[in-house]
Amino acid sequence: MKMTFTGTLDKFENTLYPYHVKVPQEIYQSYIKAKIKRILVSYNGGTQVHNAFLSQDGSKFIKLNKVTMKEKNLKVGDKIEVAIQVDKSKYGMPIAPEMKELLEQDPEGEQLFHKLTPGKIRSLLYKIHGYKTSDKRIETSIIIIEHLKANSGKLDWKMLNEAFKMGFKL
Repeated sequence: MKMTFTGTLDKFENTLYPYHVKVPQEIYQSYIKAKIKRILVSYNGGTQVHNAFLSQDGSKFIKLNKVTMKEKNLKVGDKIEVAIQVDKSKYGMPIAPEMKELLEQDPEGEQLFHKLTPGKIRSLLYKIHGYKTSDKRIETSIIIIEHLKANSGKLDWKMLNEAFKMGFKL
């Protein structure tokens, strides 16, 4: 299922996801009726990004991050072409090859990782994906898996962030 619409880029004040485009109700309803929550979105014919429908004040919207805003040279009030399709990926976002390899090599870590909620998995994959170098993605992946193993599969964000600051020591 692929749908397109033209929307206006808008901004919420004082929210976690300020930049967004409202989704027409009929498009939103067709995805919800099909029980589809995760989507791939492209703006003005650009690269697809993993996303989801969000709600605020009765409106349904799709968020845009600062990277997309900069890449597309977008500003509040711009009309943009939005193309949406079903995200059929396993995690709702890409997995870095470094993390994929680590999970294949570490069955215990893989089992603990996959016991996390889908949202926590996406958050961790997003963190890994944010690094440009393979070495940093490897380091971050190892820290995450070692953290899960040391904490019986429980994710403690405060402890994990401290581990990121300390880095991985062989």
